[in-house]
Amino acid sequence: MPIAAIVPGDTAFVLISAALVALMTPGLAFFYGGLVRRKNFLSIMMQSFISMGVVTAIWVAFGYSLSFSGDIWGVIGNFDWAGLNDVGEGPSPWAPNIPSGAHFIFQEMFAILTPALITGAFADRVNFKSYLKFLVLWSVVVYVPFTHWIWGGGFLQQWGVLDFAGGLTVHTSAGMAALASVFVVGKRRFLPGERRLPHNVAFVALGTGLLWFGWFGFNGGSALAANGLAAQAFVNTDIAGSIAMVTWLALTWWRHGKPSLVGALTGAVAGLACVTPCAGYVPTWSAFIIGVLAGAAGYGAVWFKEKMDWDDALDVWACHGVGGILGSILVGVFATTAINPAGADGLITGSGILLGKQTAATFLIAGYAFLATWIILKALNAFSPVRVPDQVEQNGLDAELHGEAAYTFD
Repeated sequence: MPIAAIVPGDTAFVLISAALVALMTPGLAFFYGGLVRRKNFLSIMMQSFISMGVVTAIWVAFGYSLSFSGDIWGVIGNFDWAGLNDVGEGPSPWAPNIPSGAHFIFQEMFAILTPALITGAFADRVNFKSYLKFLVLWSVVVYVPFTHWIWGGGFLQQWGVLDFAGGLTVHTSAGMAALASVFVVGKRRFLPGERRLPHNVAFVALGTGLLWFGWFGFNGGSALAANGLAAQAFVNTDIAGSIAMVTWLALTWWRHGKPSLVGALTGAVAGLACVTPCAGYVPTWSAFIIGVLAGAAGYGAVWFKEKMDWDDALDVWACHGVGGILGSILVGVFATTAINPAGADGLITGSGILLGKQTAATFLIAGYAFLATWIILKALNAFSPVRVPDQVEQNGLDAELHGEAAYTFD
């Protein structure tokens, strides 16, 4: 296809969207950083920022190629685009209206953010060297295959499974990986009388703002064109995130008697995660319902986690795992070809076929992500401890692992 087929406006839109998604990783660093104790602030931020470097190297070398180039039995791609061979100014096979380089960079930002999401579950207690190994292995063993299965011509895409912007590839996979890490790494240890509250709620708010801002590129940009579908995804994203925030706030206010800013911000993230797979497939009115369900389900998941005594430090499973699972299934309820002719009709406008496919795919992705993560961490533990020694955890990872301090005052 000639380069003339490329639409400049669409190219600019996708590149801007990629930049917005890139901003989400620093946003995540502030969101998580504000939630942890002061002595581990830099450590959790480092885990987010370093993903930008490590995953970029993987994506350039072979990750993008294995995700989107060719297809081997519906399971994985090939190495035709390794090292970005034939990826550049020419039209992308996946979106002929934009250059293949634009498609590459947009997808790279998703690959960077996804493993960084997991770190909130094992905050305060994982060795940085072990995390680097985990980052590489998880990206190759979990994220790359998922991307091919759902977006790169793999068997789930061939079967008709829908995931507009990453409910399965990003949020379900990261959330279930987070839950597996909790069981392998174990619970945090606190000193007698040590405060367990977020050390800087202002940073949590800043991080949420950056995440929400970037999410418009995350979901809207997944239309891969500056068109009505992008606008629909943009609007749905705003509504679901906003309504989930209000829902979570109402539940925390009712339960604890005070309106919590952290609760409201957490609810917004849960709603944004839940609408991600739905954004370009569902009508606007359903985004309101998705927001309510996301806020209630996420809050309920936190309550359940506490009852089970799972130490998912920053509620990654409750927000991203439960949100991604719920949203991916709800695609099968609310999707309509009146919004996106390239999609399918769900339960309300069609039949239960899509709902069955979405549910089966969601359980497959959730189970694979959980099991693969458990195996990766167990394998790493067999060679060197994934968790830091007790003394390092007590003194704080910032000083012990990085030799730095976030604040110079006592």
